[in-house]
Amino acid sequence: MRVTVIPVTPFQQNCSLLYCEQSGKAAVVDPGGEIERIIGAAADNDARIEKILVTHAHIDHAGGVTELAERLQVPIEGPHRDDQFWIDALGQQSAMFGFPESRPFEPDRWLEEGDRVSFGNIEMQVHHCPGHTPGHVIFFHPPSRLAVVGDVLFRGSVGRTDFPRGDYPALIHSITQRLWPLGDDVQFIPGHGPVSTFGYERRTNPFVGDRALMAHGARS
Repeated sequence: MRVTVIPVTPFQQNCSLLYCEQSGKAAVVDPGGEIERIIGAAADNDARIEKILVTHAHIDHAGGVTELAERLQVPIEGPHRDDQFWIDALGQQSAMFGFPESRPFEPDRWLEEGDRVSFGNIEMQVHHCPGHTPGHVIFFHPPSRLAVVGDVLFRGSVGRTDFPRGDYPALIHSITQRLWPLGDDVQFIPGHGPVSTFGYERRTNPFVGDRALMAHGARS
């Protein structure tokens, strides 16, 4: 599996183009906007987009989903159905943050913990990781040791939980119980900013690193 990261929208959200080198088929994760750039990146890599994957329904991740799905006539998979209210509010979100007008979409498939998604000869695991939003999911490809984690975890930080139905304890649980068991060697693409590895974050992250969690436990 090859990956091209395309920062889109004024929020510089990491839209990921994932493609199977054997078949030339691709999936787009979180097309938040700038659809022409995403389609152009696929053309540059001789990749045929056959599916849209969505980690969660905040505007910078999901604002371009409806347009891209209609343009390419491809299915939408994700997020978990607990993000339905965020999908319904895409129009209000776009107005609030000054984005181009966005319309709600109906996923062809809601995703659950333990599901699999596939494109070409690639299959990825789905893990439900609530906290930043209640319906947030992440995608993990074991053979390449790569995860696409949306806004659950960042290099040196974690996702915000001050939006409606955000839940900080749930976020920490998602990271420690759903991400860390995948392995320290796993490289992850966050929703914003540079890539990192789970091992590096366990050693250094001031919010969810091992020492930070031990210190928090000692103070509790």
